[in-house]
Amino acid sequence: MATIEECRSALDRLAENLAGARGDLRDAAAPDRSLSCHISDLDVTFTGHLAGGRIQDVETAAGTPERRAEIALTMTGDDLVALVDGRLNFARAWAAGRVRVQAGLRDVLRLRKLL
Repeated sequence: MATIEECRSALDRLAENLAGARGDLRDAAAPDRSLSCHISDLDVTFTGHLAGGRIQDVETAAGTPERRAEIALTMTGDDLVALVDGRLNFARAWAAGRVRVQAGLRDVLRLRKLL
């Protein structure tokens, strides 16, 4: 089971990937949206803001977020690490229920490109 530190590191790597993105990937990361990622097996939530192709102001809190973000993800820590490492396909994980997404359809389609 992934630790909180490993999950935070995975989010940091995702943020770095977004910051260096070009073309379609950069366009997918461009919208200004609040973002949360609840790690179900650790019962911890990372919240932040996706803006200008970067994940900013990431904070960690125990439990579920007080208010729903515009893009809200729920998954296990192992799945987060595997997604960011490229070992888990986002669309397949979403279809199998391993990753839950609460977001508008346009944001879900953008997430497919980012993860």
